[in-house]
Amino acid sequence: MVLQFIIFAALAAVVLFQLYSVLGRRVGRQPEDAAAQSVPLPNGPVPPTPALEGDLGGSGIAAMRARDPSFDPAQFLGGAKVAYETIVRAFATGDRNGLKPLLATAVLDSFETAMVQREAEGRTETVEFLHPPRADLESLTVSGDDATAEVRFLAEYRSRSHGPEGEAVDDRRTAELWTFLRNLKSRDPNWTLIHVDAAEA
Repeated sequence: MVLQFIIFAALAAVVLFQLYSVLGRRVGRQPEDAAAQSVPLPNGPVPPTPALEGDLGGSGIAAMRARDPSFDPAQFLGGAKVAYETIVRAFATGDRNGLKPLLATAVLDSFETAMVQREAEGRTETVEFLHPPRADLESLTVSGDDATAEVRFLAEYRSRSHGPEGEAVDDRRTAELWTFLRNLKSRDPNWTLIHVDAAEA
């Protein structure tokens, strides 16, 4: 289970960076931000993740536990937050080997396109999270042998880019909805990131 959460967590981190670099947009409290400009962060940390069994009405969690009695939503989200940061950092450093086992082909291809463009421009990136990201389990469904989880992430981070013109520092607040898939018949307990979308802050 620990490996599951760590690798799941790895799923989570680059998509934050994907929305910023791959999808080319920011979300959350930045509706006016159409052109990649710095956004000042609000004071104070991101609020902690609340309890979520009631939020899902228990149906999705019950269906999941019927197939995997060890499933714990709080541990799942804890791993998701670690994953989120891990993926973002892996994308920033261009760690393709780290990303490949964590992402569906379509997501990996989007990341690859962005990484190739960044490298062609002679740029490098680093990311520093200003607070632990917030993760909320929006939905959890079991269909046949597949479990699908939608996790909403809210994060504040500082991006440092180095390029021909020098260094740029950008503080951002982003919100994304990540969709993860797990085959419940497989011996592999890990979740795969299959889709990323913008979310409301």
